[in-house]
Amino acid sequence: MEPPALRRAIEVAQAMTSELGLQVDDVVVIHNSDRVALRLVPSEALARVAPVGDLAASEFEVEVARRLAEVDDAPVAELDPRAEPRVHVRDGFAVSLWTYYEPLGSTIEPADYPDALHRYHAALRQVGDLDTPHFTDRVAVALKEVNDREQSPELADADRELLRETLSKLSAEISADKAGDQLLHGEPHEGNLLNTKRGPLFIDLVTCCRGPVEFDLAHAPEDVGKHYAGADERLIYRCRAVDWAMFSAWRWRRNDQMPDRDHWRAEGLKLVRAALARCEPG
Repeated sequence: MEPPALRRAIEVAQAMTSELGLQVDDVVVIHNSDRVALRLVPSEALARVAPVGDLAASEFEVEVARRLAEVDDAPVAELDPRAEPRVHVRDGFAVSLWTYYEPLGSTIEPADYPDALHRYHAALRQVGDLDTPHFTDRVAVALKEVNDREQSPELADADRELLRETLSKLSAEISADKAGDQLLHGEPHEGNLLNTKRGPLFIDLVTCCRGPVEFDLAHAPEDVGKHYAGADERLIYRCRAVDWAMFSAWRWRRNDQMPDRDHWRAEGLKLVRAALARCEPG
């Protein structure tokens, strides 16, 4: 969020949390992008604040968290038990309250990452019927950006064709057989896995979608897939190529504001080609 919107988001989170009887003397910005994560001190709640236009996504995330809270051993950050498990709408913002977890300074052990993801997938298989998009729905949004030259005017023709082919044909191949599809985190990369006293916990549940587990493994460090029982290594690379193609599609948008965007435009295309090369037989 831009500074004016961020200030309003902080004010809304403070006011709403105080009305719930929780003390807020200070607010620490943990993450700021299209929506923000705010640590509320000393109540130690975490407020996730989004523009009200993203209300449906915020409500979806809360519903995923609410269902996972009913599953034993789900390695996931929980909603704050002191507040009603719902999204509060106020002054143009959608606010949900979560438990704040103090991150440990040490890194997550290599064996703990695949174990946490395996347990997370097992928990998702127990949440019941949940109306979630398929990962190909997200691919379709990225493909639309690539096909729209007005939205991505600086993307070279050869690179545009690379992204178009990867997003359309490769995702169609991956999704041809949906027999093994299940609920997924959607983006279980290292930034979405906290190292806490409770063990590794996944956050940012708004990306939950349906697809093969290899789509999740494609977002994790490479060693995770090697230690995840039953994973198809070649399928992971195919999913990784699609993932980097989506990432690149966002970076080439005319209005993308990611820091160091020019670097990531070039790096994203490089990583697409590297993943595609590893998809080849042999």
